[in-house]
Amino acid sequence: MKDRVKETFNQLASVYEHTVDTTSLYNSEYERPAMLGLLPQDLRNMTVLDAGCAAGWYTHQLIQRGANVVATDISPEMVNSTMRRVGDKAKVLCLDLEAKLPFKENTFDYIVSSLTLHYIKDWRHPFNEFKRILKPNGLLLFSVHHPFSDIKLLQDPNYFSTELIIDKWNKEGKTFEVPFYRRPLHSIVNDTLTCFSIEEMIEPTPTMNFKAQKPEKYEALMKCPQFLIIKAVSN
Repeated sequence: MKDRVKETFNQLASVYEHTVDTTSLYNSEYERPAMLGLLPQDLRNMTVLDAGCAAGWYTHQLIQRGANVVATDISPEMVNSTMRRVGDKAKVLCLDLEAKLPFKENTFDYIVSSLTLHYIKDWRHPFNEFKRILKPNGLLLFSVHHPFSDIKLLQDPNYFSTELIIDKWNKEGKTFEVPFYRRPLHSIVNDTLTCFSIEEMIEPTPTMNFKAQKPEKYEALMKCPQFLIIKAVSN
């Protein structure tokens, strides 16, 4: 599974680098505004981990807010894309979040993880590592696929299980098979609570700009959210 995710996103790196920021309303007018709204505008003197940086959009935004940023991704090509975007303004590493992370205890003030954790089946190790490297009362902010949306992709779903989904994404005239895991809502909440206190759980709503450009998809998202955001504090 891990190698499959890595290969898929190596193939998608060019798409993320060159077109996702401008063509994917689910990113630009849905998930990203909601996530950024939960972070301070001023992150000067703060050290932030971008855990699952993809092509570096969040890395750049965090830098713009004054943060000292470390960005990581499992895909070497995504790491290269991020490095092209931010240059030497952030430390960019190719890392597996399921392995021991090469950071000392109490290193980070914030960990931001955008649409990454659903590629990992068992969250216990990543969350324990996040807790270890966060400072006391450090913030974990992450977004994942919403379990109520993902379950529609399965022909014979078992809601209470963590299930592998192979979705098909059509990008730039190509079809990519993208593997990820759907898990029940209680698992998302309870796995988080093993290491963190949850401050907020957000089911984001798309922006008015989304509505203006894709009114039918806007209405669909208002009936069934695509993403779920958790803001949590290290215990």
